[in-house]
Amino acid sequence: MTVEEEAAAVGEDQEIISWFEGVADNAGLVQTQTLRRIIELNHGTEYLQKWLGRDLQIQDLDPAALESLFISSVPLACHADHEPYIQSIADGDTSPLLTQEPITTLSLSSGTTDGRPKYVPFTRFSSQSTLQIFRVFPIRAGGRILEFIYSSKQFQTKGGLTAGTATTHYFASEEFETKQKRTKCFTCSPYEVIAGGDYKQSTYCHLLLGLAFSDQVEFVTSTFAYSIVQAFAAFEELWEELCDDLRGGTLSPRVTSPEMRRAVMDRLSPNPSLASKVEKKCRELEGSDWGRLIPKLWPSAKYIYSIMTGSMQPYLKKLRHYAGYLALVCADYGSTESWIGVNLEPHDPPERVTFTVIPTFSYFEFIPLYTQNKQDSSNLVVTDDFVEGEPLPLSQVKVGQQYEIVLTTFTGPPSFVITSSILGLYRYRLGDVVEVAGFYRGAPKITFICRRKLILTVNIDKTTERDLQIVVEKGSRLLSQTRAEVVDFTSHADLAAHPGHYVIYWEVKGEVADGVLDACCREMDVSFADHGYVVSRKTGSIGPLELRIVETGTFGKILEYYIGNGATMSQFKTPRCTTNQVLLRILDRCTVKRFRSTAYG
Repeated sequence: MTVEEEAAAVGEDQEIISWFEGVADNAGLVQTQTLRRIIELNHGTEYLQKWLGRDLQIQDLDPAALESLFISSVPLACHADHEPYIQSIADGDTSPLLTQEPITTLSLSSGTTDGRPKYVPFTRFSSQSTLQIFRVFPIRAGGRILEFIYSSKQFQTKGGLTAGTATTHYFASEEFETKQKRTKCFTCSPYEVIAGGDYKQSTYCHLLLGLAFSDQVEFVTSTFAYSIVQAFAAFEELWEELCDDLRGGTLSPRVTSPEMRRAVMDRLSPNPSLASKVEKKCRELEGSDWGRLIPKLWPSAKYIYSIMTGSMQPYLKKLRHYAGYLALVCADYGSTESWIGVNLEPHDPPERVTFTVIPTFSYFEFIPLYTQNKQDSSNLVVTDDFVEGEPLPLSQVKVGQQYEIVLTTFTGPPSFVITSSILGLYRYRLGDVVEVAGFYRGAPKITFICRRKLILTVNIDKTTERDLQIVVEKGSRLLSQTRAEVVDFTSHADLAAHPGHYVIYWEVKGEVADGVLDACCREMDVSFADHGYVVSRKTGSIGPLELRIVETGTFGKILEYYIGNGATMSQFKTPRCTTNQVLLRILDRCTVKRFRSTAYG
C-alpha cells in the first residue's frame, strides 16, 4: 500500500468514527429520521397503503408526527403476516408489495431454528466494530484468515428470483471481497472450497490450506462457534492424512469435487519441512487432549471470531480448550432481517458481551417483557411465556429491563440501503429477547438473552432454550470427575405416556460410569427453576426427567439430515428441542443408555 493509500485509509477510518459518534449521540432523533426515510421510500407499497392509506402526504408531517401515525396505524406483525407478500414476490409478482424497488434476490433462513442471528454483509456500518477489534488485536497487512465458511448453491424461484441462504449470497458477493481488501487480510481458501457443496470436503480443504499458510494466519473465524468446534474435532481424526498431503503437495481422494481439487492444488506445493513440524506438534497435542491446538499450530493467530452467544454458548468450553490463551471475540449481532448492533468491546468474553444498537440499521421498537407474576398487570398483555408492555422507541428503554425487538427495515436502491435486509418488514417481531445493559452515549447496549419461544412444556411448566442450557451445564459439571464431556444435546417433551416428561439427549465423548450419568440426570431434574415445573414434579403431573445417551456421531447424522434438506454448515445450529419425527427416529435408534431421575421421590 502506498503512502497516499494509507493516508486515505486513515481518513476513512476517522470519518467512520466521527459518523458513529454522531449517530450514537443523537440516537432518538436519528431513529425518527430513519423511520421517515423508510416510509418515504416505501409508502407506495401495497402493505403500507393498507395501513397508512393511499392519500398520505408525508411532506405535510414532521418526523415525530409521522412516527406517531406509523406506530398507531401499522400493527405489530410476525412472519406469517408478511409471508403471503413474500411468496407472491417469489412467484414473480413485480408490483410494489413490500418494497418500492424491485426485488431480485431472496435470502432464506437455515431452517434449523426460527430466525436466529445470521451472518450478514459487511457494510460501512459494521466498519466501526472492525476498527475496534483491530485496535485491540492489531493484525499484519497481507496476513491470512482461517475461515471455516460454507455456502450452498443459489437457485431460481418460480418467478425467476435468485434465492439462497444469507451466507451463500454474502460469500458470492463483492462485499466479501471488499471486506478482505478493507482489512488487508485474505481467507486461506478459494471460493471453490467455500461453495463446494460438501461440507466434509470443504472442511478438509480449509484445514489443509490453513496449515499450508499457518505462519500467516492472523485469526480464526466462522459464522457460528459450532463450525469451528466441528472443524477441529474433525482435525483430531484427519491430522495424519493432512500431514501426508502437506508433505507431498497432494490432495486426499476424499476430496472428489473437480473444481475444489483444481483450486486447492493451484495453491499447494510439497513442503516436507512444514509437514514434519505439524506432525511433531500433533503427536504432542494428542497427549494433552488437543488443548491449545490453535495457538500451537497457528502461532501468529491473535483471536477467534464468531457468533458465540445464545445457542452457541454450550460450545464455548470446547472452543476455549482449542483456543487456549487466545481471545474469543464475539461477532456483531444481526439477523437475516437486519443488522442490530455491534460489539465495541472485543476484549470482553462472550458471556459478558454487549451490542450497541446502531440507530441507522433499522427502525427499532422494544416490547417490555415481564414475568408472569408481575403484580401490576394493567394495560399489559399476558402470553404463554411473558407479560407484555406497550412497544417503546429506542430512546425510552431502561437498563435492566428485558425486551423483544421489533424491526421496521430499509430497502431501496443501493445508495439508500442502510442494512442488509432485502425485503421491507414493518413492525416485525423478531422473537429475540434482549436485556439493556447500559448506553453508549444515546444508543442502548444490549445483551442477547434467548429466543422468545417455549421449547419444553408438558403441564403448566414453561421452559426456554436458555433454561435448558443452564440445566445441561449444571448436570454436565458432574462429568468433571472424569475425562468425559458432552459433545452436543437436544431435548423433547414426551407426551405419549401419562404423565408426560422431559427427555434430554446427550452425546458424550469419553468413558463415564453409569452412576455418574445417573447423578447427572438427577442434577438436571432439580436444576429446572421454573415454578410450574417444580410444582408439577412434586405433584406428579410431570414425570421424572429422562436422560438418554446416544452413540458417537448421532449429532453428525442430525447435521447431515439438515444439510440434505438445504441448510448450510455456516448457518447450522443444533435444535435444542425437537418434535421433528425424523430427528426423533434418529435419536431413538442411536440411544444406547437411559436413565430416569430419582429426584422428588
